[in-house]
Amino acid sequence: MPIRILVVDDSEAIRQAVRACIEGHAELDLCGAAENGGVALDMVRKLNPDIVVLDLMMPGMNGLEVAREIVASAPSMRMIMFTSDAGEGLIKAAQEVGISRVIAKSGDGVANQLLAAIKRVFRERDAA
Repeated sequence: MPIRILVVDDSEAIRQAVRACIEGHAELDLCGAAENGGVALDMVRKLNPDIVVLDLMMPGMNGLEVAREIVASAPSMRMIMFTSDAGEGLIKAAQEVGISRVIAKSGDGVANQLLAAIKRVFRERDAA
């Protein structure tokens, strides 16, 4: 059974880039895409993805706020923050709200880093 992924980002280009990254990997399934936190919370409840890939900066609720809400309603849900700012402060704040990994959207091999993080976080979920 493939790993079901929900991507949450206000940028259509980023949502499409993540879709392109995931397509062609039989073990992965992009089950949904949301443009903001409110839509994401509805989709988490309806789709029950294995992993949510969240942006930090979005209109309305930011990624950390969305993560807190997800943890409150689905404590075992795994999350990865995929954002342009992957500094130490954000990594610590993300871990405090239940996000497993923070991946920078820029840099060499970003697609491979995201794919590896998805697979690693899924394995960690199964081991827990």
